[in-house]
Parts: sequence; structure tokens; C-alpha cells
Amino acid sequence: MMNPVTTLLIARHGNTFGPDETVRRVGLTDLPLVESGLLQGHALGAYLKKNQLIPDVIFTSTLKRTLQTAEQAQLAMQTHLPLQPLKIFNEIDYGIDENKPETAVIARLGQAALQAWETQAHVPTGWQVNPEEIIQHWQDFSTQLTQDYRGKIILVITSNGIARFAPYLTGDFASFSAQHSIKIATGGLCLFEKTLTDSAWRCLQWNIKPPL
Repeated sequence: MMNPVTTLLIARHGNTFGPDETVRRVGLTDLPLVESGLLQGHALGAYLKKNQLIPDVIFTSTLKRTLQTAEQAQLAMQTHLPLQPLKIFNEIDYGIDENKPETAVIARLGQAALQAWETQAHVPTGWQVNPEEIIQHWQDFSTQLTQDYRGKIILVITSNGIARFAPYLTGDFASFSAQHSIKIATGGLCLFEKTLTDSAWRCLQWNIKPPL
């Protein structure tokens, strides 16, 4: 009996701030990519093509930065897949810190609170985030993939706040977060696989940075 491998690729969108801009904590604010972000999107596609990981289907959020990353990746891959934007992949709502400079966010929350977010996905006070809901979205989505796209390669382009919960698909987030930084770099890529006999997804690579 065949046991096909379903491949789930999860990428973070490219840069939304240029080298001379003040970096802000951006969630639902719909910023476009800057030049370096467009290059990161193209580099993502080039990496996927080089490594025989061209997707059969591409999901994004509804935000410009993920759609533009997908468009640039397709230019490099020379594919013309219809993009499937889903709101579940939209970035989280940073609440009172939305669009604030990182220095102001650190001053309000303190380094310890931000470190807990970066290492364990513990949500700081004042952010409008429901981790259980995000985790459930990943689980429901991945279940649907094994039904509708069994044996296929699926690319999801999302944002950092959403992607950091994807390791729950492995069934052991605590062990995963103890071994890896759950923060993905802009333009970064992660690779998961699952067969019919696997009880959970296996993360083969995390936070790959395709060369520009």
C-alpha cells in the first residue's frame, strides 16, 4: 500500500522596512514589501526551484506582504499558481503596541516579556492574541491538507506571529522550542513532512534562509 509523503512548506514574508526606516511592531497594518523584501521573495522561489520543492498549491494571508512574497517566488519558479489567501494566516493583532517602534514596545513590556514571546510564544499583556485558536487553525488546516493534497507540496506564506505556532504540529512544542528559536527570519523557510502512518508532522528544516 502506498504511503505518500505530504510536504508542508511554511515561509515568512519578506522585509517591510528599509535600512533607513524605524522598525515598528506591525501586525494587521497592511504594509507592502520594500525592495529587500521583494528580493527575499524571489530568493525563496529560487531556493524552492533549485531544491525540487516547487509547490502544487500556495496559500497566503490576505495581507500585501505575503501576497507580494508569493508573487516574487512564482517569478523565480516560473509558475502561475492561483494564490489562495486565508485570513487564518494574517498576522496577529499587537493591540496597544501595533505600529509602535520596537524601542517603545520594549520600554512598555520589558525584555523578559518579549523574551518569553520569542522563545515560548507566551503572549504579552495588551496584545489581542488567542494562542489556542491559532494552534487549532494550524491543526485543522494540516488535517485538510492530508485529505485534499495528499502526497503534494504545499507552500504557506504567513507572518512571524502565526508561524511560530506551527511547531505544535509536531505534537511536542515544548521540546521543539527548547531546541530551536521559534522566531523565523523574514524570507525564512520551514519544511514539514507527514505520511499516512505518521501521528504528527515531522519538521525536517526550520528557519532556512535562502541566499539572495
